[in-house]
Amino acid sequence: MGNKLMNYIELFAGCGGLSLGLESAGFDLFVANELSPMAAETFAYNLLNVDFDKKLNTNKVLWVSSTHKRSNISARLRENPQIANGLSSSHFSDLSSNKLTQSKLERSLLVGSIVDINSILDDPESSLLDILRHSSGGDIDLVSGGPPCQSFSLAGLRDHSNDRNILPWEFAKFVNKTKPKIALLENVSGILRAFKVNGKPYYAWFEVAKAFAKIGYIPLCLHVNAKYVGAAQNRPRFILIALRDDIYMRITKNSASKSFLQAIAPAKILSDRVRNGEDPEYGSLPYFDIEKNPDFFDSNIFTYLKTHGNSEIVNVRDAIDDLHIITRKDSVYVERINNIFENINSHKVNKQQNHDHRSNDNKVKARFRFYQIMTKLPKESSKEISKYLKTEGASGISSSTLSAIQKHWVLDLAGNQITRPSDSQLLELLSSLYTKKQTQRALRADLPAPAALSIPDDACHYHESVEMQRTLTVREMARIQSFPDWYEIKSKVTTGGQMRKFEVPQYTQIGNAVPPLLGLALGKVCKAIIELAE
Repeated sequence: MGNKLMNYIELFAGCGGLSLGLESAGFDLFVANELSPMAAETFAYNLLNVDFDKKLNTNKVLWVSSTHKRSNISARLRENPQIANGLSSSHFSDLSSNKLTQSKLERSLLVGSIVDINSILDDPESSLLDILRHSSGGDIDLVSGGPPCQSFSLAGLRDHSNDRNILPWEFAKFVNKTKPKIALLENVSGILRAFKVNGKPYYAWFEVAKAFAKIGYIPLCLHVNAKYVGAAQNRPRFILIALRDDIYMRITKNSASKSFLQAIAPAKILSDRVRNGEDPEYGSLPYFDIEKNPDFFDSNIFTYLKTHGNSEIVNVRDAIDDLHIITRKDSVYVERINNIFENINSHKVNKQQNHDHRSNDNKVKARFRFYQIMTKLPKESSKEISKYLKTEGASGISSSTLSAIQKHWVLDLAGNQITRPSDSQLLELLSSLYTKKQTQRALRADLPAPAALSIPDDACHYHESVEMQRTLTVREMARIQSFPDWYEIKSKVTTGGQMRKFEVPQYTQIGNAVPPLLGLALGKVCKAIIELAE
């Protein structure tokens, strides 16, 4: 791959996982956008060297809209973005047309709504669009981002009508305005599953693909997994790589791979049909699954998305064991993530950063111990225990499962270790550990982590000692996601209650992020496509 730096604009930037990967693949940020000021603080600190505490480089963070003046940055950093949204005359904006310049926007972060940014791009009085379109004296190479996906996620309440579902279309609208060579959209696997709308199946991914086709882009759709690029997490993701029509035509002229050209040809056919006013039926565009269509990822540009085979997949022990056993030598994985990513601002590697242990009460610790035991039991016994915990014992539990549990120690509600619990002790203890939580589990040291890790108690540690019956630290979650130890996660650690609706604390920032290793692989793919076109 060449050494030329390519420029990119990042939307829905979050705490910076995708950008970190793209920068390390040879892309240079022109401007980023993130709605949450809490996630924005992390992005700005690590990628733009902005330190709000020390008032360092703060001019590189601009608010699209805020209810607070620029002089009150501390209030802006804790602001509810749902209230701040909207280009109201009563709000304050750092994007006033008479203040925008190329140098002011270069390597900056815009805090606010993409809807508001698109409104500014529509305003003939604003110079923003002209500055973005000519960010490097030529075309924008890439516009990337992962629109918030809770309403598509199978782990949450799937809601076709959720306001967040407009965001992929706002992404397409921005792309239509700025005309990059490539658009890269990341989302959860749940977007591939049909919604029911008026009794009929509605495939969101297919509709998004058609939206890009309508604006002159060829949509290549992929289903990938971060574990195949070396992240310590089983994290499947939907990826749409939309090629501007002229880029696609140049690729077909320059590529010598017939199989590659045959594989992407249906996307061109769909794009032509959409632009001719047709509404293609579902099934007219395939997506390529890294497990079901291995040949596609083995023989062309997309090999970057499959650097780790099944025998090379990284497990949780390799990712975080040295944080608990400080005498343990860094694994190949830890060395890799601490060295492979471009540390633009020379931040120091610090394993103890974001590594404060959270305190759990005895009831939670007792439940966590059962989750650890469940990883060692037959699947049917594990299901029995899980159901028992969720029904307050109404589902019953078999004697064979009780016998299996008795081979392991448990914790009682006083925090005492019981090495050989009786049937009555187990039944009394299990009955007292009722929980509504659906996704809680213990990590398995010999496997990658599960995908659903966004709140502190999604998973507990795998080490079997009384003091290790705890949730993961922010650093441990960051390690699993493949963030290096020099990457500091900013803002408050966690939140709760009604504030969950708008706050994005450290745990959620990490849980929502694109794993940097996946970002790196996607960056290499996009760079290779552009180089092939040129």
